[in-house]
Amino acid sequence: MRKSDSLPVRERAGGDHILSLARRARVDWLLLRFPPRLVRSVYVFVNGFVTIGLLALLARVSRNPFVFPSLGPTAYLLFFSPLAKPSSPRNTLLGHAIGLLCGYGAFVVTGAGAVPFGVHPGIFWPRILAAALSLSATGACMVLLEISHPPAGATTLIVSLGIIARPRELVMIEVAVFLLVAQALVINRLAGLAYPWWNAQAGQKPGDDGSE
Repeated sequence: MRKSDSLPVRERAGGDHILSLARRARVDWLLLRFPPRLVRSVYVFVNGFVTIGLLALLARVSRNPFVFPSLGPTAYLLFFSPLAKPSSPRNTLLGHAIGLLCGYGAFVVTGAGAVPFGVHPGIFWPRILAAALSLSATGACMVLLEISHPPAGATTLIVSLGIIARPRELVMIEVAVFLLVAQALVINRLAGLAYPWWNAQAGQKPGDDGSE
């Protein structure tokens, strides 16, 4: 019997994919010497560092916005609760796409781009209206289309407020999301998780992915 098989069920519950990855890397002794919660925390830390680090390097080399604030919570979802529906490739990619479209639409319709971002003209009503319109439209579209991905709410504000608002940059944002999803697919699959290729499995229950 392998040492890791002697772990109490209570300790192995919720960390099976990490246990599987540890066995493949022949470092399953970590799960015997350290609390499962600590091992899971390190797992999320390493994955988040590697994935965002690679995108930051790509952003530096290409001089394109491959790293932006809402990518952080998306990375957290993809590695902390990868089997949850909001973490599926479908919801992640389409959620951010909805946020980008609604954000840019609000940015253009309200005239929020009349004043460059960073300039403080006092209360600039077009920008306030753009923020409110973009967020409400993003939420409504996600509900209507049954595409839940909370970080998309931050993406739409980034665009509607004019922080990143040029069409070419919006394409780069969606490409960055795609690259993050691709990394999550590879890493989670290597960890032994049945991370979906597109949509989360029907009937997935909270906690089934070990996030509790």
